[in-house]
Amino acid sequence: MSEPFSWTNREFDQYAAEYDAALDRGLSLSGEDKTYFAEGRIAWLAELLKQLGERPRHCLDFGCGIGSAAPLLFSLLNANRVTGVDVSPASLAFARRITASDRAQFLQLDEYHPREEIDLAFCNGVFHHIPTPERAPAVNYVSRALRPGGLFAFWENNPWNPGTRLVMSRIPFDREAVTVSAPEARRLLITAGFEVLRIDFLFIFPKMLRQLRFIEPWVTRLPLGGQYQVLCRKPDR
Repeated sequence: MSEPFSWTNREFDQYAAEYDAALDRGLSLSGEDKTYFAEGRIAWLAELLKQLGERPRHCLDFGCGIGSAAPLLFSLLNANRVTGVDVSPASLAFARRITASDRAQFLQLDEYHPREEIDLAFCNGVFHHIPTPERAPAVNYVSRALRPGGLFAFWENNPWNPGTRLVMSRIPFDREAVTVSAPEARRLLITAGFEVLRIDFLFIFPKMLRQLRFIEPWVTRLPLGGQYQVLCRKPDR
């Protein structure tokens, strides 16, 4: 029996219109804006999917916020459809306004009913906002949405990186968040039945040290980057 998932946090309603500005105030320490990181995450994921021979057609953006990832899921992953789900009605309304595509839909969590139709689930910086007791039900929700053999790209902020902690302290909706380390995320996903394929840490060097970024693809297994991705697979039946 599936665990009930009752995450009802409405905190982000107050930030929907100012989300990008608040995020960029924190990220300004790195010298980059949110676009650099958003494109970097999905470009990295796209390369891994290519290596795996995977071409996901229907993507779930879990905790989609204002829908910023949807255009990149279309352009970089060549997705045919994107379903975004979130707990913030104001953020979802904003997402519908800024993403003018009949191939994207944005729904509240309880409006989308998982039915094993999704090829790839994606989330970024979502689980540190979910209360710890609700994290396992959240992963179960994603699992129920995925088809057998479907993939989950789980992105989170790396709490072992001091720069990440400093950035989070400057963002109003991240200051009180309870971070999730990569080992914690791995345990959470394995307990839910996922097969972890790899864990990568990205975004080591700020813009002032961008000449060193060519090193980053060679050291992604070291827990140095500002964010990490756990790429995992739902088992085939």
